[in-house]
Amino acid sequence: MRLTILGSSGTYPAPSNPASGYLIESGATRVWCEAGPGTFAALTRTLDWEFLDAVVVSHRHPDHCMDLVSAYHAFAYGPCSRRGIPLYAPDEVFEAFLSFLGQHAEGRFARVFDLHTVRDGDEIAIGGLRVSFAEADHPVPTVASRWSDGQRALAYSADTGPKGDWPRLVRDAHLFLSEASLGADPPPGAAPHHLDAGEAGRIAREQGARRLMLTHIPPHIDPRLAVLAAERTFDRPVALAVPGAAHRI
Repeated sequence: MRLTILGSSGTYPAPSNPASGYLIESGATRVWCEAGPGTFAALTRTLDWEFLDAVVVSHRHPDHCMDLVSAYHAFAYGPCSRRGIPLYAPDEVFEAFLSFLGQHAEGRFARVFDLHTVRDGDEIAIGGLRVSFAEADHPVPTVASRWSDGQRALAYSADTGPKGDWPRLVRDAHLFLSEASLGADPPPGAAPHHLDAGEAGRIAREQGARRLMLTHIPPHIDPRLAVLAAERTFDRPVALAVPGAAHRI
């Protein structure tokens, strides 16, 4: 398995860092996970869109899904059109885009993307990957995910607070890609539906993850301090999701 960071900026994109977006690959299988602003352009620098097998989006907040519009325009009206690309997401994502585009469920958006709802407890197969979903601790329907090729496993928190059963997806993962929206030392109760870096490290340690990588850190938060805070609770080195970097799982 391979993970390429298309973007990792939390809440809003930075000049040199798109919002959340990742390319997850196993053999000939290629999946775009999260479609935050700026990530479609980053994807097309990395991958010819003819070879994209599916898209997975965790929830409807714009910093995780707005580049579906860019992809839709490219696939629907570009010189290399695509149809029937599987798009896996909570129902609210589809409702939001159909409303925004002024389309119905049988419109062009739903022809470009083959819409599949995912919820807590679902498991799907995309080529050589199996993806399991769990409900995250977030104000809108959101799914954390676990990706496996049968030998290696990647866990992804999506946007979430520490509550709920979603950390089960992190158990013994070879890499835990975790949001750390609150950075190193947030004030008490700052945003209960997000994680600080120390919480990310604690969850990784308690669930036996082999490696931890922090993502979704807003541009106004110092990522170096977040990494140090996570290393204190994880008790080993912690990586940072750097746009353009590719990692073997």
